[in-house]
Amino acid sequence: MARTNTSRADTDTSSRDKVSSSPAEEGEGETCPVCKGARFVHPALESGRADFSRVVPCRCSKGELRNRKAEYLEKYSNLGSLSQLTFDNLSPQGKAADSASQGHFAQVYQAAKAFADAPEGWLVFSGPSGCGKTHLACAIANHRLRLGEPVFYIGTVDLLDHLRSAFSPSSDTTYDELFEQVKNVPLLVLDDLTLGSATAWAKEKLEQLLNHRFNTRLATVMTIDRPLEKVDERLRSRLGNSEFCRVWAIEQRSSLEYQGGLKLELLRSMIFDSFDHKRLELPLEQRQNLSQAFNLAVDFARSPEGWLVFQGVNGCGKTHLAAAIANYRLAEAKPVLFVVVPDLLDHLRSTFSPESKISYDESSEKLKETPLLILDDFGEQSATPWAQEKLYQLINYRYNARLPMVVTTCLSLDEIETRISSRMVDPRISLVFNITAPDYRGNVKPVRRAGRY
Repeated sequence: MARTNTSRADTDTSSRDKVSSSPAEEGEGETCPVCKGARFVHPALESGRADFSRVVPCRCSKGELRNRKAEYLEKYSNLGSLSQLTFDNLSPQGKAADSASQGHFAQVYQAAKAFADAPEGWLVFSGPSGCGKTHLACAIANHRLRLGEPVFYIGTVDLLDHLRSAFSPSSDTTYDELFEQVKNVPLLVLDDLTLGSATAWAKEKLEQLLNHRFNTRLATVMTIDRPLEKVDERLRSRLGNSEFCRVWAIEQRSSLEYQGGLKLELLRSMIFDSFDHKRLELPLEQRQNLSQAFNLAVDFARSPEGWLVFQGVNGCGKTHLAAAIANYRLAEAKPVLFVVVPDLLDHLRSTFSPESKISYDESSEKLKETPLLILDDFGEQSATPWAQEKLYQLINYRYNARLPMVVTTCLSLDEIETRISSRMVDPRISLVFNITAPDYRGNVKPVRRAGRY
């Protein structure tokens, strides 16, 4: 009889479970009056009697199960610290300063949100580093996680590393297990995809993965750092299917890119308003020379054409003027690449390492084709044959393409490798100006906010 009473109670509660309150509302720490702490109940049959052959979670354990599921999905997603990249902390207009770029990014943002609500087909974000494509991809993944849906995020380089390591006898995961997981997850986010510099083995694995997901029509988000027309032909054939794949090209981020030892905060402070070009303590001739250099930099910043080469001793102001040009273009929402030459050469050397995540060709192409390149501290570090050759290839490309450039150097033209110096002195493209002012570090005036030049 007691068993019959319990069954009725379970049956009645099971029918009420759909509209019941959460366990917290019944009191934290209290024993559940329905399951008596068992965490499960027997569901009801059509007759109304309890089905003792089956069990279902009691309403008091549903919250715990949801939490466990959320924890599992979060761990499974492989997002880690990227779980902080959400739609809530991403500006719908992006980081560009001009209204046209903001409007375009707003369209990309809305497309990402729509995909996050109902993932179908492939969604691809292309654009340079820092344009927001990884944030968009991770925001989609985190939105699906909040909805309790499985998603798996991984960078292409990391994926290939994991697949290689899976062949090791000490690996916790077999190659087949890992590859099947990536192939069949309902939503895959594949970050920084490229086939251009990959090995034959890596290309084969990525093609197998993408072919499987294409043929089975599994939702996939990808990011690439180059225009679609420069993507590997085999990958482009998949991405070009407009019925299944949508590609969004995100425009160049309007910010000052740089490589080298100078800190970004210092570069940002080097603007025309903070440059003391009048320096009353200097002789008249040096003051006039410095003012002329200042005016040349302002004119170049307004309309970058050809090359502007500043020579002078350390601390004379040539780096400040070069950075001021970059910051002026930044305020106009124009792309700039600021490079400290010694660190550039170190970076190019590092790309030949097997651990490098970017190839030499990719780095070199970016330097060659960026709309405005600033080479700071072009000096004795270019004396080695390898360095001379790489710098010559870069400068010769931009010389033939007539792409704007600013160069600062402590060397005289006679001290620069002949093939390079001959291009720097070509009056058809280049203006060389020697700043005669002495070191002025420590005398920089506070930034004036009275408007821009």
